[in-house]
Amino acid sequence: MKKIGILGGTFDPPHLGHLIIANEVLHAHQLNEIWFMPNQEPPHKKKTNAVKDEDRVNMLKLATEGHPHFKIELIELERKGPSYTFDTMKILKENDPDNQFYFIIGADMIEYLPRWKNINQLVEIIQFIGVRRPSYSHDSLYPILYAEVPEMGISSSLIRSRLKEKKTIRYLVPDAVLSYIKENHLYGS
Repeated sequence: MKKIGILGGTFDPPHLGHLIIANEVLHAHQLNEIWFMPNQEPPHKKKTNAVKDEDRVNMLKLATEGHPHFKIELIELERKGPSYTFDTMKILKENDPDNQFYFIIGADMIEYLPRWKNINQLVEIIQFIGVRRPSYSHDSLYPILYAEVPEMGISSSLIRSRLKEKKTIRYLVPDAVLSYIKENHLYGS
């Protein structure tokens, strides 16, 4: 049985914060792999539509290449409509019943868990791993493992904003992602 961590998100664009979270969780909980799962339509926030899904996937491939335990899972991009974790994890569990899945969430999502679709059934098929952050409550009615991750103020919205303002994003994204953004004139670069 493999222990698989799932890191979902828009990855619009993927940045070093995503990679650090994935690597820290991988090692903290002795997981076999981390699957980066770009979502189609996150139910809790508006998708920017700043770039095509194909570009998000290409950037994610560039960001994760070279790490033997990082994979990309496209199940949510292949489905239309909102990307509900319960629906996705049910399918993944049916496809890979021998794997143990760990769903990685930020501290902001821990507080939001009671509003997740079918949360009581979801905790029966996966284990949550919460990434601790100061100024967020880590209390939950649901079973959550935790991982300590270095605090960074990097976000995809910060990167998009900096690119729009013609500011540098060097050292915020992997060099290959920076090159891809420039070569493809993404985010107004």
